[in-house]
Amino acid sequence: MEKMTVAETIKRITRRHLEQDNGMLLGECITAVGWVNGTVPDAKKGIVELPMTDVAGAGIAVGAALVGRRPILVIRFQDFLMLNSSPLIFFAAKYKELHGRSAPIFVRASAAEGFGPVHSGVLHSIFMHFPGFRVCSPMTPLEYEDAWRDFMSHDDPFICSEHRLSYSNTGEMPDIFVDGARVTLYPVSAARFAAVRAASELQKQGIPCNVAHIVRLKPFTVDKRLTAPLDAGSAGLVIDPGYEIAGAARSIAYELTQKTGARVNALGLRDKTKCLCEPLRNPAPDAEAIVGAVHAMLG
Repeated sequence: MEKMTVAETIKRITRRHLEQDNGMLLGECITAVGWVNGTVPDAKKGIVELPMTDVAGAGIAVGAALVGRRPILVIRFQDFLMLNSSPLIFFAAKYKELHGRSAPIFVRASAAEGFGPVHSGVLHSIFMHFPGFRVCSPMTPLEYEDAWRDFMSHDDPFICSEHRLSYSNTGEMPDIFVDGARVTLYPVSAARFAAVRAASELQKQGIPCNVAHIVRLKPFTVDKRLTAPLDAGSAGLVIDPGYEIAGAARSIAYELTQKTGARVNALGLRDKTKCLCEPLRNPAPDAEAIVGAVHAMLG
């Protein structure tokens, strides 16, 4: 049986939701320009093309959530979360706590690399900050299925931090644990692909290296899978393609350090605009950058 890509998995989940669950799919230009990288089905009902009115569009989606439609809101580029965030943060995330009524909305926010200064953002950290959200960043088909089950089994608004680098992926990404590891990489989102390559390179250089993938960002559970390598003497490095300062990488590194007492560093974007060209080129950490950060840690 041919394996499905992440994009095909999203399309299948969406079609099932529209046809069997009375669900809705809302977004701007979701049935044009490649159908959001092949993730949107050609369904006969339930798809709502929103006008280019970001704040109002998100408000419509939140309203649909309040009446029980469990809508999927597609944000084609995560930078546009800033425009859509007001109804999500101030209504969807707060409504249950303030008024006892939930607004379960599944926000598909797609990140990218190399699309310029307002299309390349990875902004899941912002939604980790606000109470009321569940935040997840699946990069494989089974992880996406699991994220969807999590959304459907709870009534909280859900931020699904997607990344275009994952859409063609058909494989799963198991953790890598090796004997005598000197460092454990804890990568998030698309940094996971780079971390696997970095671990291979470090192994060649004589530095045994674990990789413990992080998919669920909030609620974040510091469990034995994450702490055991640190308790065994490994150092840790959390890698996120978003900004390092006040971001997911530093937050997770803090929690791991508090739990284990081990040294855990963070690696993410530098505190400058992410753009395509010098002097503002600010790419997400690649394998080379991760290897460099590990060498800097170990001395």
